[in-house]
Amino acid sequence: MRILIYGLNYAPELTGTGKYTAEMAEALAAGGHEVRVVCAPPYYPEWKVGEGYRSWLHRIESRKGVRVWRAPLWVPKKPSGAKRMLHLASFALASMPALAAHVAWRPHIVMSIAPSLANAPGALALARLTGARSWLHIQDFEVDAAFDLGLLKNARASRMALGFERWLMKHFDVVSSISDKMVDRAVKKGVELTRVFHLPNWVDTGAIFPLDRPSEFRRELGIGEHTGVVLYSGNMGAKQGLEVLADAAAALASRDDIVFVFCGNGATKAELQKRCAGLKNTRFMCLQPVERLNELLNLADVHVLPQRGDVADLVMPSKLTGMFASSRAVIAMAHGGTELYEAVNGRGVVIKPESAKDLTDAIEMLIGDPELRASHGEQGRLFAQERLSPASVFARLEDRLISLIGKPVPHAAPVRIKEAAARPAETDMFIERAPVVEKIE
Repeated sequence: MRILIYGLNYAPELTGTGKYTAEMAEALAAGGHEVRVVCAPPYYPEWKVGEGYRSWLHRIESRKGVRVWRAPLWVPKKPSGAKRMLHLASFALASMPALAAHVAWRPHIVMSIAPSLANAPGALALARLTGARSWLHIQDFEVDAAFDLGLLKNARASRMALGFERWLMKHFDVVSSISDKMVDRAVKKGVELTRVFHLPNWVDTGAIFPLDRPSEFRRELGIGEHTGVVLYSGNMGAKQGLEVLADAAAALASRDDIVFVFCGNGATKAELQKRCAGLKNTRFMCLQPVERLNELLNLADVHVLPQRGDVADLVMPSKLTGMFASSRAVIAMAHGGTELYEAVNGRGVVIKPESAKDLTDAIEMLIGDPELRASHGEQGRLFAQERLSPASVFARLEDRLISLIGKPVPHAAPVRIKEAAARPAETDMFIERAPVVEKIE
């Protein structure tokens, strides 16, 4: 099967959509399919194009059996609503030549990854020109989130954007998303029930597992073996609502047995560092290479998953999979009835969004109760093993791909992710191997 994946983000980005798109492409290629990708150079979550990719020329490279076409784009230093739209439009336009180059290849499937929906018209056009089937995979409902977060405020623009989104979604042969409630949202937006598909994010529980020793990061960060570590790891953007973590750290500053560790990059990181300036119970880290991810996740005694209440069910935090697989306790912020609430409730502690007091109380409760932490960790890992394994997710994906083109694919090996995605990248990571601890100015 010839599969073209068209999306903004891709490896060597370490977080979010780029990580999962790359792992999916690599797994399909390892299963015997011919996979090509049209994407941007790595820039997320630093909002800075990586070293070696800073050119306005298109480039072609190979990564783990996948042929990758990189199209340039404009990346704002300080993203805002309008700047983000220009940023997305720049890639949609610049990637047109790379899409056109695949007309003669005649893919069987053209898959567009959202965000960004700005790519979707090009994906549909290529599918129509080549007779391919079209697939839209939604990691975030970006239009809804942009208005709910206040990034875009014009009512007329909202109606136009939502109307355009509905029109696009109804023209794809398959629309998938990462949670049941996000799939339901697609149906409410007009997608036929027979065209939707649940494709959850996955986690390799062979690569992410509980260590039988303290994490090496404790020594590197100067954290004692018996000090409780509250860890946030991932993108630092508006929808995370990270200011509540700074408030909790300030509320617990008098306790010398609890340390907050923030690992990641993003648009709001500088503000978070400013709010934590002077707090001796906080540490900041840059993103770590993929080969150190398990070590990082095992640093936590408690993982925290903040989420603004106004984006509930618009996004399903992908970082939850690794948290569960690490067998550490999780505190998540979610309203009752949301998918995040249902995923964590009973396997961790769920509190209402944006409440520093509730977060502080939950942290103190878990740090003071090792048996409860262990119980939550065991339940989370069991959930990851049974529901989020790559083998089950990719077997369902391949079955749907094959049924979509209406014929079996000869000589295709079972789709697998272990070899394709768990090993370090073949090309150099663009993330700096900087000192683990970052100085707060």
